[in-house]
Amino acid sequence: MKIEPVAFFHSPLTSKFGIPRQSGLASSLKGHIVFTPDYRHDEAVRGLEAFDYVWLIWQFHDARPGHRLTVRPPRLGGNERVGVFASRSPFRPNGLGLSCVRLERVETGTAVGPVIHVLGADLMDGTPIFDVKPYVAYADAHAEARSGFVDRREWQPLTVGPIPDGVASRYSANQIEALRQLLAQDPRPPYHDDPTRVYGLAFGGYDVKFRVENGVCRVMDL
Repeated sequence: MKIEPVAFFHSPLTSKFGIPRQSGLASSLKGHIVFTPDYRHDEAVRGLEAFDYVWLIWQFHDARPGHRLTVRPPRLGGNERVGVFASRSPFRPNGLGLSCVRLERVETGTAVGPVIHVLGADLMDGTPIFDVKPYVAYADAHAEARSGFVDRREWQPLTVGPIPDGVASRYSANQIEALRQLLAQDPRPPYHDDPTRVYGLAFGGYDVKFRVENGVCRVMDL
């Protein structure tokens, strides 16, 4: 079976570093979906605005290809291995991703056809999307479900310090909130713990410099 993208994702995150490790973790993060020419028709999204969430099937287009049998999830500190099919690692046999994102609005009548605006996506800018499906609560929600190793390893977010005025002035209030949520998820590799090291997060056209010490993330400058 050959599949082709039906749309592409647009996001302020232009590199893999800093992308949330799951959808919904940075709930203020805005993104939008623009369809390819064959699907730039308002009829293709008729009725979608009645749903609160959508599923996105997409491609890890910037991940290294490979056929790994085991991976090291960040949730386990990057030290413990589990099977690739017991994880959500980007290093998948077919490079396919699946994300449930909040539907903010459906914009129709634009020059590029319908545009789907979403919140909390864990996709980088330019990600190819193969399908969009509505989230249906009676079939998709399982509140009683076990979550494997995720249940036994609590994730502790970082505390994000004040954003310097020189950084905050370059972003909207919504972008600042999204940036704080992204940083709180600790985008560093799980085995990094050097308080003197400065990291750069590409966000909204700028490279946000930050460092982490004793569980506190401090933004330095752009």
